[in-house]
Amino acid sequence: MSKSYTVATARAKLAKIVDEVESGKEVEITRRGRKVAVVMSATRYARLRGDRVAFMTAYETFREDTDLSQVGVEPGWAKELRDRDVGRGVKL
Repeated sequence: MSKSYTVATARAKLAKIVDEVESGKEVEITRRGRKVAVVMSATRYARLRGDRVAFMTAYETFREDTDLSQVGVEPGWAKELRDRDVGRGVKL
């Protein structure tokens, strides 16, 4: 359930509202008892618009938001995924 503020209250508490939406909540703004706006994170808005996020951006966001040790992944897990040998023979 989203939190709701009047326009006047939202004006006075904008910094708090921004903190709330950054933490994943949505906030409704009302005027004279009617919903007139919704404040949401930029990430959520981009998802709703259908914007595609580049893999590295999504991966960096995942790394910032996730403690790898809590999900059982070692920090250097990707180092051994790629063969570092020089070239390979190609038959043309």
